Amino acid sequence: MKISIGCDHGGYKLAMFLIKYLIKDDIDIFYYGTLSEKISVDYPDYAKRIADDIASFKSDFGLLICKSGTGMSIAANKVRSVRAANCWNVEVAKLAREHNDANVLCLGANFVSTKTAKEILDVFLNTKFATRHLKRIEKITTLENL
Repeated sequence: MKISIGCDHGGYKLAMFLIKYLIKDDIDIFYYGTLSEKISVDYPDYAKRIADDIASFKSDFGLLICKSGTGMSIAANKVRSVRAANCWNVEVAKLAREHNDANVLCLGANFVSTKTAKEILDVFLNTKFATRHLKRIEKITTLENL
C-alpha cells in the first residue's frame, strides 16, 4: 500500500505520530508536509500535492492533517478524482470508505486524539468500498466533468 501524507503547521505533531505508527506496517509513505509546527504555512499547497498523487495513481490513499481537517478537505476535493473526507470518528471513516469510496482521509488535529486518529486511520485503510454505491460515485464523477 502507498500513502501520501501532508500537513500544515497545525497538523504537524499528529502527522509525525501517525507516520511513526504506519512505519511498522509494510506501507510506502510519501511525505510532503511541513517540516515544523513553528512556521505558518498554507494548507492548500499540501492538499494539492497529496491530491495530485491520488489523481495520478502514485498513491492508493492520501492523509491530510490540519487544525480542523476542513480546509484540507475542501482544497483536496478541487482535484478531479479525489474524494477527501474529513473524519472525526471511526463510524464516519467507515462510511466514507464504504459509501463514498473516499481516497483521502482528512483529520482535524485539534479535534481528534492520537488514539482516535489511529483508530480512524486503521478503519479508513481497511474498509472496502461497497459497490452497491457505485452509481452515486459515477454521479460525482459526472459533476467533476461539468
